[in-house]
Amino acid sequence: MKEFVISEAQAETAVLVALITPQQDERKTNEYLDELEFLADTAGAVCVKRFTQKVAGPSSITYVGKGKLEEIRAYIEAEEEAEREIGMVIFDDELSAKQIRNIEQVLKVKILDRTSLILDIFAMRAQTANAKTQVELAQYRYMLPRLQRLWTHLERQGGGSGSGGGKGSVGLRGPGETQLELDRRIILNRMSLLKQRLAEIDRQKTTQRSNRGRMIRVALVGYTNVGKSTLMNLLAKSDVFAENKLFATLDTTVRKVIVDNLPFLLSDTVGFIRKLPTDLVDSFKSTLDEVREADLLLHVVDISHPDFEEQIKVVEKTLADLKCSEKPMMLVFNKVDAYSWVEKDPDDLTPATRENISLAELMKTWMARLNENCIFISAREKTNIDEFRKLLYDRVRELHVQKYPYNDFLFQKYDEDGEI
Repeated sequence: MKEFVISEAQAETAVLVALITPQQDERKTNEYLDELEFLADTAGAVCVKRFTQKVAGPSSITYVGKGKLEEIRAYIEAEEEAEREIGMVIFDDELSAKQIRNIEQVLKVKILDRTSLILDIFAMRAQTANAKTQVELAQYRYMLPRLQRLWTHLERQGGGSGSGGGKGSVGLRGPGETQLELDRRIILNRMSLLKQRLAEIDRQKTTQRSNRGRMIRVALVGYTNVGKSTLMNLLAKSDVFAENKLFATLDTTVRKVIVDNLPFLLSDTVGFIRKLPTDLVDSFKSTLDEVREADLLLHVVDISHPDFEEQIKVVEKTLADLKCSEKPMMLVFNKVDAYSWVEKDPDDLTPATRENISLAELMKTWMARLNENCIFISAREKTNIDEFRKLLYDRVRELHVQKYPYNDFLFQKYDEDGEI
């Protein structure tokens, strides 16, 4: 059975849709739409229009209200009349099978939600057999509860033993339901096979990790596109793929790094994101085990991003879900070279926002209380990298001495003589 892909990455035009709710104000909704547009761009789509609606919560039938759905339909039809076809409509939340079916009946175009878009990008980015297997399993998990909408064109046929197919009759099932059950069985069998493959991969990776010797393990974690791979290349002098796209890295890369005389293992992991599909977290268990087994986490943050503090919370929540929140951690504020701010007018008496605070002022806020648990760098411009190496050396050595106390004399001898 060939690999399942939800949607092909083509340069299609897309419309974005999101809700403004009591739990998600207009500013936050616009930030989420910015990220959704970045996701769509990564997948190869061009966003031409955004729609938002202020409601108490999503409709269980069509996500947005009936009037808003008609407004979207009118826009799509107007674009078609102007020979500018809209290829898809992307919703910022995960949709149920019922919602997708009802929306498709009105809009008559391809409907994607945030989860299917992320899965599509993962399918594009997967390079190794391990990553492809994990992505395929996640796609099937997403697709299984939504199978029924694929067969709505094949009606269930009634009939049966003299009952006329009425309610409560025990009759023959039509081709739609027969095909649905067949597809469900095929997918469940395929998922079982994929789980077996991942279990074998997990055993192999566990063996590999156990053979790495007595070295401290450091894992780079963080939101997607914060510069983890660039930092990895800088520290390990490697050539890990780095690009200004979301989820440029899917497979965990592990490199041996030596800072001064101290060797340790550094791993680069898949980036996290808001509303990261649970199916992906489950499927990428073997990859995320590098995080679980790390002795030290380097939480890389893009400090130039206007919403970096919420990104920190997203990563912390994901780490808590992985039961890794108690591990030793250091915040690495990256991209200081891209930080920008606008000085407030002296006559402006409104409270200062993130856009009005200089980096020097920002560093004196809650970050100042972190002491040596945070550092400000630019991996691209190599700003403050020597200080970062020294701080990393101190943290890794401290953990090494705690874990392997009988090796402490080696470092003492190195420090005094400069050689073994």
